[in-house]
Amino acid sequence: MAYQRIEIPAAELARQRDICFQIRERHEREGRAPLAFVDTYGCQQNEADSEELRGYIELMGYGFTDDENEADLIVVNTCAVRAHAEMRILGNVGALVHAKARNPRLLVAVCGCMVQQPHMAEKLKQSFRVVDLVFGPHELWRFPELYKRARDTKKRVFAVEDSDGVVAEGLPVRRSGSVKAWLSIMYGCNNFCTYCIVPYVRGRERSRRFDDVVAEARSLVEAGYKDITLLGQNVNSYGRDLDEGRDFADLIRAINDIPGDFLIRFMTSHPRDATEKLFRAMAECEKCAKHIHLPVQSGSNRILKAMNRHYGREKYLEEVRTARELMPDIVLTTDIIVGFPGETREDFDDTLSLVREVGYDAMFTFIFSPREGTPAAKLPDPVSREEKQVWFDELVELSNSISGEKHAAYAGRTLRVLVDGETGRDGYNLSARTNGGRLVHLKGGAELIGRFINAKITGWNTWALYGEIQEA
Repeated sequence: MAYQRIEIPAAELARQRDICFQIRERHEREGRAPLAFVDTYGCQQNEADSEELRGYIELMGYGFTDDENEADLIVVNTCAVRAHAEMRILGNVGALVHAKARNPRLLVAVCGCMVQQPHMAEKLKQSFRVVDLVFGPHELWRFPELYKRARDTKKRVFAVEDSDGVVAEGLPVRRSGSVKAWLSIMYGCNNFCTYCIVPYVRGRERSRRFDDVVAEARSLVEAGYKDITLLGQNVNSYGRDLDEGRDFADLIRAINDIPGDFLIRFMTSHPRDATEKLFRAMAECEKCAKHIHLPVQSGSNRILKAMNRHYGREKYLEEVRTARELMPDIVLTTDIIVGFPGETREDFDDTLSLVREVGYDAMFTFIFSPREGTPAAKLPDPVSREEKQVWFDELVELSNSISGEKHAAYAGRTLRVLVDGETGRDGYNLSARTNGGRLVHLKGGAELIGRFINAKITGWNTWALYGEIQEA
């Protein structure tokens, strides 16, 4: 199918809001105060999508609960990146039959990336009768219409049509916090890494208009948000599908110019498109966090080629050197896949050597999970699961060792941190983040949440720092 960018007209989005108000009025006539439970799996983009779903649901007159047994509406927003997540989701959805038996009015909706796969949509249709509504990421903008159809007709609704290019501006948002905010700047992916299902379920890359993104960032700052994360499957390619002549580095600079004391973060960066221009923008913009998540996936050129990553080990290491020359204190994190089909011990040793050379602050490591419909799922895979587990454990041990050394180096330093929440634990009851995204546990009052403070680092472990609040 040829790519076509589809910007949903404002009139159509207004119609969806009108449907929300109709549903709200029905609830009011019935004298009901219904509750909704939104269960989210997967990445930050899914979290952002769920905030838009909650925005619609709130307009419909629902309150919210974290107890599925209290809910009149359950929305399960799914992930398709790994098989383990899908099995867990299906198990949890199947268990909702008990909640529906207790509350016959309960409507169960399943959405997100998992259901955009034809075989998973069919599985839900045939084997999970508890599900009333299924819709993919391209149909989120018309959730009210789909909900109303399922509720009014008492028939199951499936909306999982392919659409490469939907962009919908102005959807209602109910954000999950008051300190940190997700800001989607683009959707989809053009890279087609051989192991990844995302381009098939999220569609091709399409960027939001530059001024729309900046306007939303300004509104977030004015609303008091202190930590704004720009989201995209590959933020480095932002703007290429537009005719505006501005790229991701330009966007960072424009948001940096917004008055206020706040941090700009972003994810995810593809090494293929990481440029010196981007690193210079990060270095020169005082509000841009000095942290980049740069997924390498493998240290072997042979495996990187098989993954269709469009860069080699040498290019990646050059990017790391450039970033560190411009930002000596930059925090570097990454993703690595262990046991890609055809990977040998020699290939894995290349990954270990790259990890040692870079010295990542933290890594997210995964054993290869074949995804139906991707080229990698069809490749011969002679290495046993047991051997892959040995490699994985070796990599995790190395990662933990490096992370521990990195954290130990913070001891005694005083850092500016943003207090972003409570831990729910006695003692170190507050959580905070450094500019580079390092987790810091603190002791203090809840009135500090949402404030930048100075903290002296007094302790550490592999995963977090511990600190004492310093008086200004």
